[in-house]
Amino acid sequence: MTVSMTKTLAALALTTGLGGAAAAQDYPYRDITTAVVWGAGGGTDTINRMIMAEMEKHLPVSINVINQTGGVAGSNGMVYVANQPDDGYTLVGLSESNVTAAVQGGWDKTFDYWYPFIVGGSPDLISVPADSPHDSLADLVEAAKADPGSIPAAASGAGSIHHLNLLALEQGADVSFKFIPYKGSAPGQEAALAGEVALVVTSLAEQAPLIEGGELKPLAMLTAESAEIAGMTVPSAFDSYPGLAEVLPLKQAIGFAVHDSASDNVKATLAQAFEAAMASDTVADWAVANNYDIGGQFGEEAQALFSTLESTFAYTLKDLGAAKVMPEELGIEKP
Repeated sequence: MTVSMTKTLAALALTTGLGGAAAAQDYPYRDITTAVVWGAGGGTDTINRMIMAEMEKHLPVSINVINQTGGVAGSNGMVYVANQPDDGYTLVGLSESNVTAAVQGGWDKTFDYWYPFIVGGSPDLISVPADSPHDSLADLVEAAKADPGSIPAAASGAGSIHHLNLLALEQGADVSFKFIPYKGSAPGQEAALAGEVALVVTSLAEQAPLIEGGELKPLAMLTAESAEIAGMTVPSAFDSYPGLAEVLPLKQAIGFAVHDSASDNVKATLAQAFEAAMASDTVADWAVANNYDIGGQFGEEAQALFSTLESTFAYTLKDLGAAKVMPEELGIEKP
């Protein structure tokens, strides 16, 4: 064998050996990216940035958070991540609002495409700008009834939980608003402050700084319970409109997900980091300070929860006349 051939074979062996070593490296050996489907500053974005920072402490790599907004019910971000390899290096930051993407015509998959992790959620409420002439939900509803469909309302994107809550409020109170979609909760709230809309439906966690700062005036919680914030009691909308109990409340479930087709090793590694992060004082303190209820479900338990949400949301949209694709066509069972 010639010297040159020996060197060539040695180089090939070295290259193959390095390739095999790289392939055998434990997940993760390079940075992870989480693509949040809603806008920067909103609840899903904020929660993902918080939990990813905590999970990083239990992983040998960094987790970069980006925003991939747009589409129907966050479909652009989900499609983006779905088109990435299922190797665990691209996660999707999502919420319960994404379960309506299929019935809204945003994409052709049901939510069992994902293997989700739920951090928590916060209840929705309806608020108006601080200088609004409306001091109660009844005042606002009466004004809307006097001129149906004329009062502009922000409730995040079409098909989001905030949009569904607005639709449910319209049905329960027999009123009609002019829905204007925005790419997330933060832009919708900014629209209310700028006078582009007369009311906004988002979560208590998202609105809290604006309520405490005197920029938004809360009118009613879209849950059966009242809430205390900024030294005031925000009443339940159910008190004025009992019919809301038939369609509300719709609860948040915010977190992230990996492809369900990802390997068991990827799922287990993420789960270990997630559980460690969720058990930290940092997450507990953050939840209390920001008006969130802690979740902690992942895998099959979270999939079951999202399946229930998907079914409930899909048939709520159908009953409200807002579904573009019938849930039966997608194989979504009725709750």
